[in-house]
Amino acid sequence: MSAPPQHLVAALDLGSTKVTALIAEASGDARDPGAKILGLGVERTGGIRRGVVRDIEETTRAVAKAMKDAQRMAGVEVGTVYCGVAGEHVAGRSSHGMVSVTGDEIRTSDVARVNDMASNVSFARDHELLHAIPQEYLIDQQAGVNEPIGMTGSRLEAEVYLVTVLSSAMQNLRKCVERAGYQVGEFVLEPLAASLAVLTADERELGCAIVELGGGSTNVSVFHNGKIRHTGSLLMAGGHVTADIVHGLQVTQQDAERLKERYGAAYEPLVPESDMVELPSTPGQGARIAPRRMLAHIMHARLGEILEHAGYEITRAGYQQRLPAGVILTGGGALTPGIVELAREVLAMPARVGVPGQRLRGLADSVESPRMAVPAGLVLYGAGQEAQSGFGHRAGRAPAFDKLITPVKRWLQEFF
Repeated sequence: MSAPPQHLVAALDLGSTKVTALIAEASGDARDPGAKILGLGVERTGGIRRGVVRDIEETTRAVAKAMKDAQRMAGVEVGTVYCGVAGEHVAGRSSHGMVSVTGDEIRTSDVARVNDMASNVSFARDHELLHAIPQEYLIDQQAGVNEPIGMTGSRLEAEVYLVTVLSSAMQNLRKCVERAGYQVGEFVLEPLAASLAVLTADERELGCAIVELGGGSTNVSVFHNGKIRHTGSLLMAGGHVTADIVHGLQVTQQDAERLKERYGAAYEPLVPESDMVELPSTPGQGARIAPRRMLAHIMHARLGEILEHAGYEITRAGYQQRLPAGVILTGGGALTPGIVELAREVLAMPARVGVPGQRLRGLADSVESPRMAVPAGLVLYGAGQEAQSGFGHRAGRAPAFDKLITPVKRWLQEFF
């Protein structure tokens, strides 16, 4: 008999159209985490919209069902999960801190003090800190230092990227998870998680953007010199594409989704003019067919608009023509045929679809899809945190202990 899995990590991706649960066995170290995928559960839901809970009972049901399916597949039980956070309520800003060095060289305590100084700012009403991510350090006004510990200097400065979230949105997400019978070990920004699953070290260093084409929102995040530099959320998403198909082809919401997934295309020139699609009909409409190019035209127009707004977000962050590695597309919308060609045309930069796979073992083929970038990244993040804490069997810890160590782990230096 094989030994039972050790160092379990569970992840929850609470999306606008579905809840995805993933259970894995952590491996590797904090700098290079790995995970053996053991179980996967997916449950459709309408309880969350743009990262905010709209129906607690429905969301709780979906979380419980997805986790139960994942545990049944894995043959194990877990008590604590890493939960992704995204949506329009997430905000990011840069902050600066400065302290005097107390000894002959810079120690861990000096770095902690300057990080605390940089994060000690007033946030918007009802917002709280999710992550504080050091961008770079300055020693005696000399910039470009990534790891200052052990260096000599009298003044230490830090540039830190602060990610905040709406407190009530976090509390409602936590409430749904707890009502389903689990504890939230840590909330993690979804673009950070996705970057672990789909970005290479070179892409993160050269400069790239992740565009997550979700059902309820489109998330844009910029990486440069190995760090996340900007994150933003767009209101337009896959749901708008479906709505356009409903009005353009006079079909139901459910039929529009089916047509989009089965016959849809993001780039109209790729669709032959001779292709026809049989449309669902009512007794009053009779049998109907339409050129497949009509469906592609509708999707091309809306997806192009979404990508244009993603480009505006990149420009607003100050990274227009500064991302040599281009754009990496994730989320369900990245499965649309022709999306790479459309992204290259609209954004005028290299583009590819981000598919998890690196550093994943076990049932890794079950997450080899751009829509699985966030849950796959969450288990890799959890694996790194497990390694950082010495594989301390996090799933069995008391919630009070998790609350004690969470602020320490918000700095994320091991990853970003």
